[in-house]
Parts: sequence; C-alpha cells; structure tokens
Amino acid sequence: MSTLPQIKIPATYMRGGTSKGVFFNLTDLPEPAQVAGPARDALLLRVIGSPDPYGKQTDGMGGATSSTSKTVILSKSSQPDHDVDYLFGQVAIDRAFVDWSGNCGNLTAAVGSFAISSGLVNAERIPDNGVAIVRIWQANIKKTIIAHVPITNGEVQETGDFELDGVTFPAAEVQVEFISPVDMNEAMFPTGNLVDDLDVPGVGTFRATMINAGIPTIFLNAEDIGYTGQELQEAINGDDNALVMFETIRAYGAIRMGLIEKVEQAADRQHTPKVAFVAPALGYTSSSGKQITTEDIELNVRALSMGKLHHAMMGTAAVAIGTAAAIPGTLVNSAAGGVKRKAVRFGHPSGTLRVGAEAGKNNENWTVNKVIMSRSARVLMEGRVYIPGDYF
Repeated sequence: MSTLPQIKIPATYMRGGTSKGVFFNLTDLPEPAQVAGPARDALLLRVIGSPDPYGKQTDGMGGATSSTSKTVILSKSSQPDHDVDYLFGQVAIDRAFVDWSGNCGNLTAAVGSFAISSGLVNAERIPDNGVAIVRIWQANIKKTIIAHVPITNGEVQETGDFELDGVTFPAAEVQVEFISPVDMNEAMFPTGNLVDDLDVPGVGTFRATMINAGIPTIFLNAEDIGYTGQELQEAINGDDNALVMFETIRAYGAIRMGLIEKVEQAADRQHTPKVAFVAPALGYTSSSGKQITTEDIELNVRALSMGKLHHAMMGTAAVAIGTAAAIPGTLVNSAAGGVKRKAVRFGHPSGTLRVGAEAGKNNENWTVNKVIMSRSARVLMEGRVYIPGDYF
C-alpha cells in the first residue's frame, strides 16, 4: 500500500457552455506531465477519478457524464498571431483512456477567460472595459478560434443576463468564432458526397451526411432509425439496444470517413466521430419543462457523445450542424426546410440553440469561413487539485 504524500497541482474548475472541466496551466503540471504521454494521461485520469467501474467518479473531479469528464491544458501560444494554445482531453469514465482526437466547443467558451485570468494573454490586449479578443490555437485539431470575452474594470466579467438552454443560471455572454473549421486542402465531406448510403452490418443501410466541420459528425434522419427528433435522454440512454445500434453506426461511419481502418479501432476513438439524428421542426417539452414550439426552431437535432445522448448539444457538433444547415442537399439542410441559410436555430433536449455559418463553394469543394455561436462561462472553484503521489 502506498504511503506517499499527495501531490498538489494548481487548477481551476470551470463551466464553459453546457460542460465543465478542470483547467490547468501547462507550466503548473508536474514536469513528466508537461509533455504528451502516459504520465500526462495517468495524471488526468486520477484527477477526474477514472477508470471507475461504478460509473460515478466519486474519487475525483469528474461528474460521471461526458459533459463533466473533461480536462483542459493551456499555455502561451506557440503560433504566430495567437494568444494561447488550448489542448482538450476527454476522459473516459469506466476506462483508463484519455481521448485527444477532438475539441470541446463548449469549454472553448471558458478558455479565453481562463487565459486572461492566468496571465497568458498580454496585458495590452485587455481593455479596462469592453471586450477582449482572445486568439486561441486549438491544438487538438489545429484550428483558430476567437473568443470575445467581456471585461469590466480590467477583469473578466462572468455575471450577466445571457441565458443558455442547458445551463440553469444566467451569465455573461461570450461569443465564439470558429475560424475556417475546414481548411481549403481538407475535404469537408470525406466521402465526396453530401449524402451517402451508409451500410451498417447487422443494423441496416441508412442515408447519412458525413461531415468534418468542428468535429467529424455522422448525421442520420430520425425517422430512418425509428425516432422523431423529440427524444430526451432517457429515451435513448435507458435503451441498451439503441446504444449498441448507435455505437455500431458510429464505428462503420468512422471507417467511411477515413478515421479508422477497422471497426475495433472505434473503441479507442470514443470522442470522434459524433452521431446525430435530425428531423423537421416538431414541438416538445424540454428536459427542464420548457415548451419548445415549431415557431421556436427550424429543425430538431439529437446527438450522442461518448456513447450517450447528450443532455444539450456539444459545441463542436453545433459547428457541424450550422455548417451542414448552410449547404443545400445535406440531411441537416433538408430537415430545416431545404433553403439556403446563414444561420439556423435547432431544438435539442434542453432547449434551443442558434448557430451561424458562412459557407460557400471554392471550385467544386464546399468551404466554410467561420461559424459563430454564443455561450457563457464561469469559474466554479480555483485552488489546488490533489492526487496520490504514487502516480509519478
């Protein structure tokens, strides 16, 4: 039995959008964890409380959901014309696994404020009052994100009256811009098609839009898989057969998108791709009891994250939704009415979300200049997080 004293590491616990996670300054981590590898993964797993066969993360900072089992490491940017490098680690709950394959769009809303408060943004870039423009390099996916962080009397303003469905209390609005989420030399649609027939052995063949914008995402029509698009979490997460079906679809979709070569590899890439299903606008009662009408939205979208239906909507998946909605011929655009649009408001289990996208064609390839949405962020606690000393 280990009797080594615990290690104390400076950390901040933050909510960003509809997620929350533990934020670290890279230089505050123990030296072995300042570089990618087993030591860093072991540290983050222990901080969050994984792997936990009970699925509760009781002995760690995690909240036992994909939205609350997250870590962020920030550092002064290594890229020209950027302020901060942002590295995101999605921590599995029941496995000893940290997925570095994608971004968290929700926690992105908290990156700017943490960077400012931690001294990672040069003081001359922060106004006494107004909005600080924080230029973020998303190191997982190598993309630029711009956060517009409100400042009052030289400090980050976190309180306000901006309401975000999926978050109980209002806060200050943080506008987030995902700049060129698909590079000119990248294929937004990896198969070359806006819609494909996705053959899933043992499950069926489904029409699917597979897009790489924000995060690789597989969109299906709700009615093709027996749903209406009005579902809340319990309708999916309480159905083991449904969860197996979605994971199988995700694995075969990942192959078609060129993300993996074999179905078995999907288990080691839990964070990406996402699976979502869409339907024309239908009214429903959200998880908070809020009534959503057909006048409130242009379509319904439900998305899965880390094997479960998300309680709201992942920020990166919202980027994919906004981009696909702007492109006529995709399943998302068709569900939203089939017209060309620059913004879309969709319904999710917790309410609604509006996202704007500037999409267009470059020769024969679709591109998107930027995707914009509003989120909020707040520091929940700051200090030190403790882990047993035998982890290093």
